[in-house]
Amino acid sequence: RIAGSMAGGLIAFPLCKIFSDSMGLTPLGGPEYNPESDPDASASAFNEFAATMLLAFLVFAVNWELNFGKFHYWIKQTLTAIGIRFLIVSFPTSGPAMNPMLGTTWAVFATGKYPDDVRHYFVYWVASMLGAVVASFIYAVYSGTEFFGMKLPFGPIKGGEKAVVASTKKKKKN
Repeated sequence: RIAGSMAGGLIAFPLCKIFSDSMGLTPLGGPEYNPESDPDASASAFNEFAATMLLAFLVFAVNWELNFGKFHYWIKQTLTAIGIRFLIVSFPTSGPAMNPMLGTTWAVFATGKYPDDVRHYFVYWVASMLGAVVASFIYAVYSGTEFFGMKLPFGPIKGGEKAVVASTKKKKKN
């Protein structure tokens, strides 16, 4: 899947540039880590981590927690697009990409070569993956789902009131 995503990005950016240039549109822009303004990559990594974590929370909420009836697909897509735009504006230090493939294929497109600075991979691969893992863990605690195939020894928070009431009723009956 990663190779397919990378290939898609490597093909899509040049095609989008051709279309935008031929139609006189604003030149393409993408996520870019700037080593001059963030030499140790910590601010960029935190931006990528936080933006990816918040995006994952948004995706979990609009897909698994909210139900918009027969318009669910259209409303969740709109809310997700608005959320992504908000995150891009709110976390400008690293772009953010919120997707390792997007950060790397944009760098290849913009410079013509794969990034040779390890900080790029720390920001766009390690930090974003950690953001997704942390969001998944928190959601697993909240919802009571498995985390990496394992049942957590605590949680769920969701529906916790019902479980407490049910156990209290059982105790009263005994």
